[in-house]
Amino acid sequence: MRRALTLTAAAGAAFVTRRALRRRIRRSPLWPLPALETPISGHSPRRLLRAPIVARDEPAEGVVLLTVASAELPAWAPGAHVDVVLPSGLVRQYSLCGDPADTGRYTIAIRLVEDGRGGSREAHDRLVEGAELRLRAPRNRFPLAPAPTYAFVAGGIGITPILPMLRAATAAGADWTLLYGGRTRASMPFLAELAAYGDRVTIVPEDEAGLPDLSALAAAPTAAVYCCGPEPLMAAVLAAAPDPSAVRLERFTAAAPTGGGKPFTIELRGSGRTIEVAADESALTAVLRALPDTPYSCRQGFCGTCRHRVLEGEVEHRDDLLTDAERADSMLLCVSRAASDRLVLDA
Repeated sequence: MRRALTLTAAAGAAFVTRRALRRRIRRSPLWPLPALETPISGHSPRRLLRAPIVARDEPAEGVVLLTVASAELPAWAPGAHVDVVLPSGLVRQYSLCGDPADTGRYTIAIRLVEDGRGGSREAHDRLVEGAELRLRAPRNRFPLAPAPTYAFVAGGIGITPILPMLRAATAAGADWTLLYGGRTRASMPFLAELAAYGDRVTIVPEDEAGLPDLSALAAAPTAAVYCCGPEPLMAAVLAAAPDPSAVRLERFTAAAPTGGGKPFTIELRGSGRTIEVAADESALTAVLRALPDTPYSCRQGFCGTCRHRVLEGEVEHRDDLLTDAERADSMLLCVSRAASDRLVLDA
């Protein structure tokens, strides 16, 4: 009888331990490292929303426009984007370009990049009307701040986050202009909608008129400047703007390389592990050698999946996501590096 009670107690303790461990793993985005209290998005990075694709259109050459509908979709504001989990598991970020007032519906536009990493090709081939789209709740690192005057600049598919801003600025009674460039007129989506704004919009197809003339930015020194497009366009806007600090940019490619720094050491405080990070690799790559199950997604400093708390050491932040307050004690392993010889992560 005593042996039976002992076995029962041991089995019960093992069950409780396993259950606690499962809960611990679910809470932590970087097991066995500890979870951050609040994910960057305000929602769990593991939580996926699911919505059917109710419409698919082609508003320009090489561009598909997808609309999903579900009562579960959270509210959003101009400048927001979503992480889309493709059928293969690849994760890509796309700006919401519909109307925030149209609750329960999201619209995204995806340009096919023939020499890209494969995500746009998969989206074009497999995201068809009637299919289920998996995505994470919207995040907004490109919010539209109130201003009396705006100068919007878009290049190619970079028009997507700008489009809802035009509607919001118009509704607010603000003065604004849009300079919209692209390779060809046929490749530039939303031209019919933009035509309704009249001479506030300047369309510049490169094969017809060359590169956009940014000199008008100097004529509006007090305007809030919002730009999304290829990196050369954003660099040109920063150079042309009277006040570069008034320029707000939206990027979907990394602005800085993940390697190319000095080697450093990462110490995982609680587990006692020490990881060497080479000069030509990211901190995430090094951590994955020791912890192959470390969650990550974009590898470009956008999604926040690999964010972790830093206890000691100085970080060279290379992301476009964290705020100054968040950078005080956190880093994104995929792009950021150590500015010191050693970093200690809470573990």
